[in-house]
Amino acid sequence: MTLGDADKLITAGLLWLPERFDTPQARAMLMAIGLQESRFMHRRQIGGPANGYWQFELGGGVRGVMTHPATGGIAREVLTRLDYPVTVEAAYNALPDNDALALVFARLLLFTVPSALPESSGDGWKQYLWAWRPGKPHANTWPGYFERARRFYELDA
Repeated sequence: MTLGDADKLITAGLLWLPERFDTPQARAMLMAIGLQESRFMHRRQIGGPANGYWQFELGGGVRGVMTHPATGGIAREVLTRLDYPVTVEAAYNALPDNDALALVFARLLLFTVPSALPESSGDGWKQYLWAWRPGKPHANTWPGYFERARRFYELDA
């Protein structure tokens, strides 16, 4: 998938959320995390339990977004609008087949981070680790993905 294709996917998902969730910084971070997690190639984790391009686990990110006071209501509203049952299990099972919903969950998970969206690769890495809690983080690939995403959205011109 090209970065342009990933941006179309990000745009489609952001349409399901209130406008305040759509910023160039959020788009860049979402693109960087999608590249880091799945390279936008795998909707189901190879050898693991995670689903969607942003690789959400049932008891981790999905449950976290659905139960967080700042995001649970929005997640339930989007699931209802998309005609899914409003359960953690239904959301998790839908992620590999609904890229817009996967984006919604990724953006909502980023919203739970207590600090502002990052400007630097190092701060982005910290936010990614805090929110995604990857089992086997690959710090060596992050800076390149982060910088590619920021350049795509013309944040580091």
